[in-house]
Amino acid sequence: MSTRRIAGDIQTSQHHDSATKHVCGEAVYVDDIAVPANCLTVLIGQSSNAHARITRLNLSAVAAAPGVVAVMSAADIPGVNDCGPVIHDDPVFASDEVCYVGQSVFAVAAVNMAAARAAITLADIDYEPLPAILTIDAAMAAGSYLGPPSEMIKGDSKAALAAATHQLKGRLYAGGQEHFYLEGQAALAIPGEDGDIQLFCSSQHPSEVQHKTAEMLGIANHAVTVETRRMGGAFGGKESQGNLPAMTAALAAYLTGQPAKTIYDRDDDFMLTGKRHDCRIDYHVGFDDEGHVLAVEFTQALRCGMSWDLSAGIAARAMCHADNAYDIPHMKINNYCCLTHTQSNTAFRGFGGPQGMLGIERVMDEVAHYLRLDPLQVRQRNFYPEKTARHHGVTPYGQKIEDCVIQPIVDELVKTSDYVTRRADIAAFNSANQYVKRGIALTPVKFGISFNTTFLNQAGSLIHVYNDGSVHLNHGGTEMGQGLNIKIAQIVAHEFQIDVENVKITPTTTGKVPNTSATAASSGTDLNGMAAMRAARTIKQRISIFLADQYQIDQAEVVFVDGQVLVGGDRMSFADAVKRAYLGRVSLSATGFYATPKLNWDKDHMYGRPFYYFVYGAAVSEVIVDLLTGENRLVRADLLHDVGKSLNPAIDLGQIEGGFLQGVGWLTTEELVWDSKGRLKTHAPSTYKIPACSDRPAEWRVAFYADGENSEDTIHKSKAVGEPPLMLAISSWLALSDALAGINGAAYPALDAPATPERMLMTANRLGARFV
Repeated sequence: MSTRRIAGDIQTSQHHDSATKHVCGEAVYVDDIAVPANCLTVLIGQSSNAHARITRLNLSAVAAAPGVVAVMSAADIPGVNDCGPVIHDDPVFASDEVCYVGQSVFAVAAVNMAAARAAITLADIDYEPLPAILTIDAAMAAGSYLGPPSEMIKGDSKAALAAATHQLKGRLYAGGQEHFYLEGQAALAIPGEDGDIQLFCSSQHPSEVQHKTAEMLGIANHAVTVETRRMGGAFGGKESQGNLPAMTAALAAYLTGQPAKTIYDRDDDFMLTGKRHDCRIDYHVGFDDEGHVLAVEFTQALRCGMSWDLSAGIAARAMCHADNAYDIPHMKINNYCCLTHTQSNTAFRGFGGPQGMLGIERVMDEVAHYLRLDPLQVRQRNFYPEKTARHHGVTPYGQKIEDCVIQPIVDELVKTSDYVTRRADIAAFNSANQYVKRGIALTPVKFGISFNTTFLNQAGSLIHVYNDGSVHLNHGGTEMGQGLNIKIAQIVAHEFQIDVENVKITPTTTGKVPNTSATAASSGTDLNGMAAMRAARTIKQRISIFLADQYQIDQAEVVFVDGQVLVGGDRMSFADAVKRAYLGRVSLSATGFYATPKLNWDKDHMYGRPFYYFVYGAAVSEVIVDLLTGENRLVRADLLHDVGKSLNPAIDLGQIEGGFLQGVGWLTTEELVWDSKGRLKTHAPSTYKIPACSDRPAEWRVAFYADGENSEDTIHKSKAVGEPPLMLAISSWLALSDALAGINGAAYPALDAPATPERMLMTANRLGARFV
């Protein structure tokens, strides 16, 4: 028997299935799809007010403009005027009241974009301004919330704080983040027979687009088919925000009988869509002389914007990650979802987890500063016990932490990064230099994997094996550049023991796998990989049973290996085995389904087991700061991350690198600015700075935790990798804080995020940096 690993095997590096197409410009995105000559362009008319009552809406001049085929407003919707993913509080078109600058009020369908842009300016709308709440501080002062606050309690924080040797209080602000996917929001609608609609979307959640479109048009779900081949990036921004462009395109196609597409340009994308939630976190911590944290109370306030969107789940995850990797005996976390007259904020890589972690990492850092200890010492003294320990820690929401490997990861990283020596060198450098300071920080990550909303943890797949041995693969996950499809193809190829090139990856479509969950929560491979494996095993078992019967042998004697099928003493190719099964009238098509086990979550009491397992990692960041300007650079980063048994090391490495740098952008360069009228001023690359290639650390070391293996029964013992690496970037923010602490050791920098050069300079001046 051959022992050669075939190309389609798991746990080997395979290039992304579309990599060549990406670099050659051959990958087809929604706006690249060839359309009929009568395809319409849809453009959305946006509100100019943050909060106002619409007293008059006259669109007659728009409708009469050259090239305009249809004008659509709330009155033209035959069904439900709502595009919200959970709560019906986000209209497709505002009817009586607008709640943010940029909100959709109407849309025009024209023969081309030039005609649409010319026509849209002719709208005659009168507004009666209403008071607008724009910031978290204003919302908290006014009691402007989407719903009642949530609370999570562990132990008795009040009594523990009172008994603590030391106490500190503080407040942290962290800004939001624009998704800045390379491909903007996009949808193409093709009308069909009997009022059917075919949608091609750049969406993480085709089933939600299907359901919301059908609801808007007043038709059954089966009349709407949604297809997603790939997205040019998403990061959570196409989980629910893709609903509006798809629904406006579908409405235009439904009303006119012509194909229609809605493609946001970059400015419109910024103005129409939600971002990562910015936050304000108040904390009160009690601790002893050694840095053991005895109790923490957090008040988290998230700017949610004008509607719920996915904020309830994001808030829950922020609360569930307020402990990060630390076993704190007494905790109380309160969360407020603030209603503001700004874009409705939404999912973004980490889904509230990053905001929750920022609070506790600031606490650990400030406790260390107060006690004049290395922050790493304080962190290590508060870690959850290792998985091999006799007793395990319990989170504030009641989940036992039985798989903790943060201590061995940190121990290894301390050695490989030469952390101790470098910290001493940096202290010496800062003592000798007045104008330039360096800083270093090591921070951990413990991130829970699964949707907090339990029913979403399910997936389906469909596999056909054709009579020539080629395989057609379809599943409910969506490809946004993260490498999901190649991983699923590897899993299927491994089951059949064939080369991955024999597995055809096909577009995600609601017509093949129904009622899918969003590709989100880092669970795309966990869910869809298991579903695909089960479908493949069903077909494989049918072939095995057939061949065993034909040869009158035990089924166990039928073995698939290295492109061959061994049947007793005979050997045949996989294609020959398939051909025989086909001639024997064996079904070579199967569905697979998977639901994550062991989960339970009581959202009313914020208690249960919302996560199947946890991912762990740690990072060391080193920075250098010019105190005269606030300009700074990340000069070195050492990352050690637990991916379990990696299905595709090359893909996982890319996810770790990309996630980390995106996190660095959130915490250091990417700043969203609204003016006093509620207008977003940073709505283009000229004013909003995402990291460039030159922002990568000059020395960047990334490694997998060698002993990583999922203790739960996940797909081939792998772990999710999409979101957790982003939070490794917290080390870069705290390294900047450490550099500023070198100015005046008596004062804690209390650095907010993003730590832009302006904020760095202002903080340095507040700390007493003065140069003559």
